[in-house]
Amino acid sequence: MKTTMIKPADVEPKWLLVDATDKVVGRLASDIAVRLMGKHRPTYTPHVDTGDFVVVVNCDKVHFTGKKWDQKKYTWYTGYTRQRSITAGEQLERHPERVLREAVRRMLPKNKLARKMLDKLKIYSGSEHPHQAQNPETVELAVK
Repeated sequence: MKTTMIKPADVEPKWLLVDATDKVVGRLASDIAVRLMGKHRPTYTPHVDTGDFVVVVNCDKVHFTGKKWDQKKYTWYTGYTRQRSITAGEQLERHPERVLREAVRRMLPKNKLARKMLDKLKIYSGSEHPHQAQNPETVELAVK
């Protein structure tokens, strides 16, 4: 048997449209990460970006399980002598796209290729998006 290593020129990415209404963040993020990496394709190659473009709408309507809205913290370093932190509920009020983007980013590989994969993720808080010209195919993810 031969192992096929696909080249970047041979990849034809699709555009997928995902509605995040009433979806659990972790389950949705893991399905999106698989699509961005291209692991759903039989031609998956680890060192080539074989994934699809994913457009997520209604990201402000996702939810966590349990008490994560109050207990989950997002922290970052400001350059001063302490870290800033914010709860997931406050993050959803201020920047609803960042909740899902951070969950997906942490599920991607930790290398330069992951940054290119994350650039193919388009997240919008409303039901409108500016990618109608690409004719995104509607996909139902995180169905359990």
